[in-house]
Amino acid sequence: MGRGTRGKLRIYLGSAPGVGKTYAMLSEAHRRVERGTDCVVAFVEHHDRPRTEVMLHGLEQIPRRELAYRGAVFHEMDVDAVLRRAPAVALVDELAHTNVPGSRNAKRWQDVEELLGAGIDVISTVNIQHLESLGDVVDSITGVRQRETVPDEVVRRADQIELVDMSPQSLRRRMAHGNIYKPDKVDAALSNYFRPGNLTALRELALLWVADRADEYLQEYRGEHNIRSTWQARERIVVGLTGGPEGRTLIRRAARLAEKGAGGEVLAVYIARSDGLTAASPKELAVQRTLVEDLGGTFHHVIGDDIPAALLEFARGVNATQIVLGSSRRKTWQYMFGPGVGATVARESGPDLDVHIVTHDEVAKGRGLPVARGARLGRSRIVWGWLTGIGGPALLALLLTHANSDLGLANDMLLFLSLTVAAALVGGLLPALASAAFGSLLLNYFFTPPLHLWTVADPRNIVAIVIFVGVAVSVASVVDTAARRTHQAARLRAESEILSFLAGSVLRGDTSLEALLERVRETFAMESVALLEREGDTAPWTCAASVGAQSLGRPEDADVDMPVGDHLALALTGRVLPAEDRRVLAAFAAQAAVVLDRQRLQSEADTARTLAEGNRIRTALLAAVSHDLRTPLAGIKAAVSSLRSEDVDWSPEDQAELLAGIEEGADRLDHLVGNLLDISRLQTGTVTPLIREIDLDEVVPLALVGVPDPDLSVDLDVPETLPMVSVDKGLLERAVANVVENAVKYSPPDKPVLVSASALGDRVELRVVDRGPGVPDDAKDRIFEPFQRYGDAPRGAGVGLGLAVARGFTEAMGGTLGAEDTPGGGLTMVLTLRAATRTTQDPVPEAVQTAVQTAGQAAGQEAGPQRGRHA
Repeated sequence: MGRGTRGKLRIYLGSAPGVGKTYAMLSEAHRRVERGTDCVVAFVEHHDRPRTEVMLHGLEQIPRRELAYRGAVFHEMDVDAVLRRAPAVALVDELAHTNVPGSRNAKRWQDVEELLGAGIDVISTVNIQHLESLGDVVDSITGVRQRETVPDEVVRRADQIELVDMSPQSLRRRMAHGNIYKPDKVDAALSNYFRPGNLTALRELALLWVADRADEYLQEYRGEHNIRSTWQARERIVVGLTGGPEGRTLIRRAARLAEKGAGGEVLAVYIARSDGLTAASPKELAVQRTLVEDLGGTFHHVIGDDIPAALLEFARGVNATQIVLGSSRRKTWQYMFGPGVGATVARESGPDLDVHIVTHDEVAKGRGLPVARGARLGRSRIVWGWLTGIGGPALLALLLTHANSDLGLANDMLLFLSLTVAAALVGGLLPALASAAFGSLLLNYFFTPPLHLWTVADPRNIVAIVIFVGVAVSVASVVDTAARRTHQAARLRAESEILSFLAGSVLRGDTSLEALLERVRETFAMESVALLEREGDTAPWTCAASVGAQSLGRPEDADVDMPVGDHLALALTGRVLPAEDRRVLAAFAAQAAVVLDRQRLQSEADTARTLAEGNRIRTALLAAVSHDLRTPLAGIKAAVSSLRSEDVDWSPEDQAELLAGIEEGADRLDHLVGNLLDISRLQTGTVTPLIREIDLDEVVPLALVGVPDPDLSVDLDVPETLPMVSVDKGLLERAVANVVENAVKYSPPDKPVLVSASALGDRVELRVVDRGPGVPDDAKDRIFEPFQRYGDAPRGAGVGLGLAVARGFTEAMGGTLGAEDTPGGGLTMVLTLRAATRTTQDPVPEAVQTAVQTAGQAAGQEAGPQRGRHA
């Protein structure tokens, strides 16, 4: 073999360990060696089975590669040695084996791919339970999860797959005789993995998998050789459905036929015309689809205008052996239009397809009238069309006969022809044809000599009347076709507008699921619409969302159901939709599934965002509190320990200093805990302000109580003439205190903080101006976030909550708090409040006023030094 081509792969597939795969592979190797083929053993594991080990004698074996892993030595196939040896055929056992870490490839099938790529033919083995797609199935059967798997595609690409089969009874006998496992493991194996039920199920899996592979080979061969005739290798039964109620009977009959032969398969097919017009019930088709799938078959939807030809084409395409059709529902007189689908299929099927005509309860009851083309015009237009087509010629004939005007036969024909065209425009083709026939009779009776007789004397008049009828029919057909095309164009334009709106609204994310379902209900004039879902094929249906009065529990209960995947369906009640409407409904259903997924993803994202924010705050809290709690506690602990020490005689001044340190540390802890409680209240939404009218000059001085040396560090400019503000006094004191303390901390000692107020329309502004280092523009919003501090603050302490609490309290009162640059350097905090309007304020009870004042004073007393400019 030339090394420029890819090698061929032959696989011995077994249903279970011990069926003889390795033995069969070695037997094939001996046969090839006897024929002179260069064949070597790259890796074969005999598992101490004597008969298998004997088969290795006489075959060249490539030395294995030794690998150390976790203190043990393992032997793996030496791919490099095999490539250097370059035999014609290499034997590689256990294709699904996982190599020891440190090997050339992670899996043995990857080693085999290298050998094949080098032009070496490979013979290998694998068990059915090692195929990747069957892992879950094997686990459910045997209770053992296979850790070593091989992709199905690797096995499917093999040039030859040979099934090594053995009955469960024979395999268990081999096991009992010790030909597979050692005697001490036989009893455990027979009672667990090698139970008769397990082996039977695994054997069936292997047989079906190989059968499917053989079917693929057969289809490829038929396609390559352009073979159109049926090869009856297995029974495939095609059921032709019309959408009528007899379809269920046909499906059950076909399933019984399939059960009589091993490996029988049922394929139900519904053939729809390309124009979308159909008399089939979509609900009935959905029921029949469910039925055929429950019976193990498949459902197919095919487009074709010639139904017999499309049915036979489909049957031959799937290599079917039988076709099941129902007896015609036509009445006797309807056979004048043709022999029917059943008779045509039976006549043209040929000797390779058996056609079964099954009787049912709907035989000869009539197929029902197809959907009339004019039905889409509306009832009123059809009525006016018939009145124009029949009444118009009668009135015209009456008018012409009483007018005694001899216009001539040609002009009379043009007048009648105009009525035919009008009937086509208004009512469609059928009224126009009736108008042409009725007009020709009137022309013959009233206007063609001899008059008032149904005969024509002049042959030229006969030609004229025939031409009139032909022209009338032709013009009516053209006009009707143009009208239908106009109707179709208008419908398609409406569909495109609906789909465009639908896609745009969903992509923009501005449509809720309920709004989308309501749009479906309005578009199709339905009573109710529901989106149903279920977790599995056998799980009950649940309603994800619905609109309308009626609540549905299953898609089968709806007048129209549109499946979306396997576990989602759109169900509508009110009327049965035609096939042309189901195209748009399918788009609505798909978009409803997208909206549902997006809503759930958004909900999950919001939950994840909330959890992430909570985790971030908790992490920041722990990081900050771990330091800012320990520092004052350490000072308090040291001062208390010093005071209690009996070895030192403290002077009154030293004792006072230590007690002052304890008090300062306690104040810091109290302030820290107060801020933590405040930010917790803000985040949980439990802050409920008691709004009343107060003067700003009453609150600001109280907020400066906790500021160190307020007379030196703060310049106050709050005019008494300012309008009153509508605030919660306690919350405002706390907010102002936090802002001022933060400003004093950053302002240089020789430049006091300016606190000024002014009125602007219906607002009052309180400005806190410092001359500190300032804050960059990109950080002016971040300073109000919890646990955020800008730069170092060596002259204070805190966890970065002061400004966050201040903004939260301000916004709770309906105000705003922002930061601006101070001209000349520094930062200005602008606190904007609502000016009071006494005419709109409700009186506040005196007891409530007293409680608010008390709370405000307590909040002001809690204020203390704070480190960090950011909340």
